[in-house]
Amino acid sequence: MKKEERLAKEILEHVGGAENIKRLAHCMTRIRLDLHEDKLVDIAQLKNIDGVMGVVEDDTLQIVVGPGTVNRVAAKMCEQTGLSLNEVDDPDHVAEDTKQAIKKKNNTPIKNFLKRIGSIFIPLIPALVASGLINGGANFAQNAGVSPDTTWLQILLVIGSGIFTFLAILVGWNTAKEFGGTPALGAIAGILIINPALENVTLFGEQLVPGRGGIFAVLLAGWLMAVVEKQIRKGVPSAVDIILTPFLTVLIVGVSTIVVLQPVGGWIAEGVTAGINGVLDIGGAVAGAILAGTFLPLVMVGMHHGLTPIHLEFINSQGVTPLLTILAMAGAGQVGAAIAVFVKTKNQRLKNTVKGALPVGFLGIGEPLLYGVTLPLGRPFITACCGAAVGGAFQAVMSTAAVGIGVSGLSLIPLIAENKYFIYFLGLVVSYTFGFLFTYLFGYKEEMAENIG
Repeated sequence: MKKEERLAKEILEHVGGAENIKRLAHCMTRIRLDLHEDKLVDIAQLKNIDGVMGVVEDDTLQIVVGPGTVNRVAAKMCEQTGLSLNEVDDPDHVAEDTKQAIKKKNNTPIKNFLKRIGSIFIPLIPALVASGLINGGANFAQNAGVSPDTTWLQILLVIGSGIFTFLAILVGWNTAKEFGGTPALGAIAGILIINPALENVTLFGEQLVPGRGGIFAVLLAGWLMAVVEKQIRKGVPSAVDIILTPFLTVLIVGVSTIVVLQPVGGWIAEGVTAGINGVLDIGGAVAGAILAGTFLPLVMVGMHHGLTPIHLEFINSQGVTPLLTILAMAGAGQVGAAIAVFVKTKNQRLKNTVKGALPVGFLGIGEPLLYGVTLPLGRPFITACCGAAVGGAFQAVMSTAAVGIGVSGLSLIPLIAENKYFIYFLGLVVSYTFGFLFTYLFGYKEEMAENIG
């Protein structure tokens, strides 16, 4: 039996069987399960499955199995349950069950808001990563002396830049979908924001600017599109719903977007980017240390995706995001901490877990280390944050930035702006080193290994 098939079978055994799964999905590293009965889950046995790096209990049960593996395990689970990815079993009870689950988990409004944002952007991550790396590679080649008129370089830039040019459409689609509206109408909201024809319109004596407000304006417009559509549908006869509802929705939201939401989005975008730039300019190393040192806790609760629109707005307005290189140090600090644990521990299971999670950790995917090593051990999680803080301070002082978004770690190097590739790499080494030292000296005792078997 192959590893993925075995993992799928054992996971199903300890979550109450195939009949207990309501919905099955996955992200880059985790199997995500909506369950009918949470009480049927054996968390301890799930954590003990060979190949499971961690388990997160939230409004969904999240089982960390690592990048690449997660796709194959999810496919095997689909075969064994008869479900398709994101297909809901027993849909008549989904809304009530989800409502009760959220209530039971005692989620805060801020956490739920950031989860909504995450749900909008998580499906876009593979495309953003791929395009960012292609763009970064092309820019790297150009900086190395390849002529910008070279055909293959121009083709790469076309491929890599496409999603960033039309990202508003995808964000609008996902936003409307997330808030219960028609995705295509959300796409129209995105088109409204970036439509080049806006520059031909003068409103209140001011020429409109295509793209003003960026991702924030798109989020607002996509959300309003969903809200207005649902309200109109309540009062429109079924016979003309297919005609009147989208017509009135697009008309009302279209005017509202151009007159109100785009300017408001612009003010939000300008305020956020100016605020973060101000914090980094004034706070310098201290600001970088705080940002990097507190990022792993955000990853721990899945709220880090809420920062994606901020990165994208930086890129939209300034061409680079200075925030990403600082936050990338969180994963590097954790890599250093994990290496220290590997060196000190005599627990073979723990060594194997570190060994399996380190390669992707170096490449910027930190969840296997987070849920499989540092978080279960406790203190190494704190020393990893401390190592990250030192690296974040370094990146802030050196003013590194990225021209695109994607995973972090070594994978981010091609996306570093202004040829500061080596400086960014030095920052990684700083985080590796201090994460290792803090953990080796203060962060790990052998009895901690009992927490993870």
